[in-house]
Amino acid sequence: MSGHLGRTMSFGIPDLALGLVLNYVDDPWDRDAISLVCRHWNRFDAQSRKHVTIAMAYSTTPARLFRRFPCLESLKLKAKPRAAMFNLIPEDWGGSATPWIRELSASFSCLKMLHLRRMIVSEEDLAVLVRAKAHMLVSLKLDRCSGFSTLSLALIARSCKKLDTLLLDESTIAEKENDEWLRELATSNTVLETLNFFLTDLEASPEYLALLVRNCRRLKILKISECSMPHLIDLFRTTETLQEFAGGSFEYYLDQGGQSRNYNNYYFPPSIQRLSFLYMGTNEMQILFPYCAALKKLDLTFTFLTTEDHCQLVQRCPNLEVLEVRDVIGDRGLEVVAQTCKKLQRLRVERGDDDQGGLEDEHGRVTHVGLMAVAEGCPDLQYWAVHVSDITNAALEAIGTYSKNLNDFRLVLLDRQPQITEMPLDNGVRALLSGCTKLRRFAFYVRPGALSDLGLSYVGELSKTIRYMLLGNVGSSDDGLLAFARGCPSLQKLELRSCCFSERAIALAALQLKSLRYLWVQGYRASPTGGELMAMVRPFWNIEFIAPSQSQPSPEGQAQILAYYSLAGARTDLPPSVIPLHPSV
Repeated sequence: MSGHLGRTMSFGIPDLALGLVLNYVDDPWDRDAISLVCRHWNRFDAQSRKHVTIAMAYSTTPARLFRRFPCLESLKLKAKPRAAMFNLIPEDWGGSATPWIRELSASFSCLKMLHLRRMIVSEEDLAVLVRAKAHMLVSLKLDRCSGFSTLSLALIARSCKKLDTLLLDESTIAEKENDEWLRELATSNTVLETLNFFLTDLEASPEYLALLVRNCRRLKILKISECSMPHLIDLFRTTETLQEFAGGSFEYYLDQGGQSRNYNNYYFPPSIQRLSFLYMGTNEMQILFPYCAALKKLDLTFTFLTTEDHCQLVQRCPNLEVLEVRDVIGDRGLEVVAQTCKKLQRLRVERGDDDQGGLEDEHGRVTHVGLMAVAEGCPDLQYWAVHVSDITNAALEAIGTYSKNLNDFRLVLLDRQPQITEMPLDNGVRALLSGCTKLRRFAFYVRPGALSDLGLSYVGELSKTIRYMLLGNVGSSDDGLLAFARGCPSLQKLELRSCCFSERAIALAALQLKSLRYLWVQGYRASPTGGELMAMVRPFWNIEFIAPSQSQPSPEGQAQILAYYSLAGARTDLPPSVIPLHPSV
């Protein structure tokens, strides 16, 4: 009798009730905690888990994943380190999707959503996937991937009739038969809701895009490559459901009379809420004015707008929740953001091109003045990434005081100005981390002297909930890194760049950080062989050493360390540029 009760009830909770509750628990951290309660709950989690994200493809094997979660419906898989996006990782580093695609196609009978990020995906990989999953695949995301061509896209378009999401964002795709894949998609699919091939080199004819919009009546998100905006008028007049558009281009255009194109009567559907354009300048931004009040997202990163242009646009957008710009927006533009965008949740300020117009103007710089304005004026910010030319402790303190909802903050201090108003920034960082208690991700890439060993100790002490961290040009000795490593109890992923630390200090810090699963370092006091890194050897801990590159200038060509937990053992596809320190092969 007691055995029967054990199978139907645990901790006073009937199995039926436990199953119903777990269906509403989606957060992976909560799921992980539940799975550790007892074996019974672990089995329940295994059978009911619908989505898993694997941050490092070499950390486990597809077969092990299937044994643990046989009923997965959705998988996100990352391979190459994040540094690959900045060309810091050798081209031949690895990241093939082949072993994963084979196992996913053969074993995961419930899988219908797949997201591959920074992976090499071959034509054969996609053919295998389509043969096995075409009848059930509803979402395919090939995010910053490479290795395939438009022939594979045409196969996907013809075969996957239930596909509602196709994402190819920033992928490198070989063009064969030009944009025939887009015609296949437009004629074969009627349920598509999201199509994204933004920042790719794929051709897209306006005729096929218009056909896609006519046939896919549920289409809400369309993000394309370069395509002249005057040729997309029919598309926008046809769609009734489009909420987000990105791409197009405002290249120099003359009408039949030889006059510059007039965009006064340009049309967007009433449903549009999120926009991003390529190469839009002062003369073209007028097309946005009638729609600004309804916009929730505006991406001006790839435009040619001046500081004043940004001010004029932003002050017409009181309902913005997401804003992405270059630092040409300047302090003056950020002050307008603070005054106007009270609902802003995400703000990204990228580094601009120093040689482009507007950036040489003194207004086209972001400093502590703009940061303080945004901190006080936009209390709902959750994500904030910013490149600044100058910074003070007071600005960081203001963020800690007012930005209580931040869960992701990233700051890069540029090297444009010879002098920074105030250094070190130890007290400002301490105040920011003390005040922003919801932070889970934190990046602080500064200049030598901006964060001392004492400041690093503050970061360790106050980062109790932070899981990801990037630090650049911080500390002045090994003591600072070791003081930092005595804290950070939740830190799982750490990236260090251009720091002064020795191999031994890095190894000891890795051992002290009890939750650490992933470590990437570039720019440190490296030995020729990376021998002192062996001090961090432990079970299931892979250590890879990437020797300095002779073909790349410093700092891009500096030695690198990549270490990560892995249940898969040593890699079998290591290129000559990557030296395995542990386990050795």
